[in-house]
Amino acid sequence: MEPMDIVGKIKEDASLPKATMTKIIKEMLPPDVRVARDAQDLLIECCVEFINLISSESNEVCNREDKRTIAPEHVLKALEVLGFGDYIEEVYAAYEQHRLETMDTVRSGKLSNGAEMTEEEALVEQQRMFAEARARMNGGTVVPKQSDSETRPSLSS
Repeated sequence: MEPMDIVGKIKEDASLPKATMTKIIKEMLPPDVRVARDAQDLLIECCVEFINLISSESNEVCNREDKRTIAPEHVLKALEVLGFGDYIEEVYAAYEQHRLETMDTVRSGKLSNGAEMTEEEALVEQQRMFAEARARMNGGTVVPKQSDSETRPSLSS
């Protein structure tokens, strides 16, 4: 019998797109570094296992709170419980970026605070968040968030 994962599916069914993962691996390394195919496959398997681990713990957190849907805060709590607390800030920044790109701009064209945001302003915010995440990942200083007055044109003339 084949090994089962946490949701009862055969483990070999769970995978990540190899082309996308290969691109991510290449982007994370210096341009002159190559990764053997079997090493790439092993990294992809590790990512799948990490996702399974976080998903399982997120489900446990969700169940302890008597909720039926895993929410972002359950994933963040799972990271903390499993000893990956150092990733929480970066994961939260990626989640906020995702929210800006999808839910806020696609569904309503507004930020959660109700203020209108142009495509140009969203792009500026996205680039700031990317720079912030890169700085954290590289141990550098974080770019401070611009205030609304710096990023939005004034309505008074």
